[in-house]
Amino acid sequence: MKYSSLLPTLAALAGLVLAACKPSAPKQSDGKLTVVTTTTMITDMVKEIGGDHVRVQALMGPGVDPHLYKPTAEDARKLREAGAIFYNGLMLEGRMAELFEKSKKDGGKVYELASAINEGNRKHADGGHYDPHIWGDPRLWLLCVDVAVKGLSEVDPANAADYAKRGADTKANYKAAFEWCQERVGQIPPESRVLITSHDAFAYFGDAFGFQVVGVQGISTVSEAGLADVAKTVDFIKSKNVKAIFVESSVPHATIERISKDSGAKIGGELFSDALGTPGELKEVGGEKVDQGTYVGMIKSNVHTVVEALK
Repeated sequence: MKYSSLLPTLAALAGLVLAACKPSAPKQSDGKLTVVTTTTMITDMVKEIGGDHVRVQALMGPGVDPHLYKPTAEDARKLREAGAIFYNGLMLEGRMAELFEKSKKDGGKVYELASAINEGNRKHADGGHYDPHIWGDPRLWLLCVDVAVKGLSEVDPANAADYAKRGADTKANYKAAFEWCQERVGQIPPESRVLITSHDAFAYFGDAFGFQVVGVQGISTVSEAGLADVAKTVDFIKSKNVKAIFVESSVPHATIERISKDSGAKIGGELFSDALGTPGELKEVGGEKVDQGTYVGMIKSNVHTVVEALK
């Protein structure tokens, strides 16, 4: 990954960020704990666990690519006022992760969700980094719930019992979503379970549901796919007779559209990779309507889109 474009902004914010993460747990006049989250997947999780006890302030919204995200002065304000910070880790948020770790050493309440995933379950990617897209496998993402429960309970022990209960309910919902997705994927013939997307964000998803995954770019979207990447993907599609390929909501569509034209494979739909949809954005999947702005709704929507295109 290349992070040089982030360094000037991060350097300017570093002092503010480090000063922001205090060991205290400030609450609003209504008694709610204020916490900060990075990605939309984490935001949804923390809201589910925190319930009415927390006010969640998200740094990244729907459709935002965390690989390219640059923190703002408003982000610094949110961090300064936060009782706790929750982030993905594994370099998903770039150099921000280093600031968060430094803040933690200085006494701040900072929690990396990926710390719940042991090395044996982490996938390796380019440049010696781990693949950060752990939410693609609900079985792994539910392990991260424990980190969020622990963090909220540490900064707000008065409500620890409720956080634990809501965390258990959240894990059960993720498990049920995995089982739903697994059943749906069974409609695709094994030889057709080839998933081609803009960048390599679906390796964990592929492991969870039995897909061979091909990303035109690497795990980061910092650099664009080259001509050789495009040509290689086109050849692969033709050799495997792949019926459909997929664009992503947080990545420009041009590369996949070009590959579709050159290979003859149709565009099967849009998948959510690095961000959820807009909260309240409903989609009908398998006879039920799901909210694509939630983690459960997102993973079901993705599976439905893939199944309908490849079955």
